[in-house]
Amino acid sequence: MKKIIYLISFLVLVLVIFLNNLPQSKTIPNFVKILPKLNAIINFICFILLVISLISIKKQKIYTHKLINIITFILSTIFILSYVTFHSFGIKTHFPIDNPLRYIYLTILISHIILAAIVLPLILFSFHKAFIGDFKNHKKITKWSMPIWIYVTFTGVIVYIMISPYYNF
Repeated sequence: MKKIIYLISFLVLVLVIFLNNLPQSKTIPNFVKILPKLNAIINFICFILLVISLISIKKQKIYTHKLINIITFILSTIFILSYVTFHSFGIKTHFPIDNPLRYIYLTILISHIILAAIVLPLILFSFHKAFIGDFKNHKKITKWSMPIWIYVTFTGVIVYIMISPYYNF
């Protein structure tokens, strides 16, 4: 299972890098134009659910924790599919060079991108350990994956809020 998790994580990373280097399509379907907002909404919902999941497990509400994490995992999968769809059209949006918030935006964006790449295998390992009942290792992994996943979902929303005024489609 370890090799499969690393393979999935690697393939997603390669796909995202590939998509970010595509030329922009001449026509952008209308449904694609709403995907960034959809992604921000999904990220916000995931952020809230992850916080509730964390509170639930601290209160020993294991069923609630499990159910919320499954829902969050499904939503995150939908997010990835939506993200890939959007970027398959080669859409590029740049934060203005002269904007005084540019360095804050870039700091948030870069940390978001790096941690998003790191968290995917951690999430998959965490889910696998919980699925097979290895809760000792599940807990060890989630000490890292949960705060990173929460950060990534939160910063995803912030990135959208900051960049969305500059979409030109």
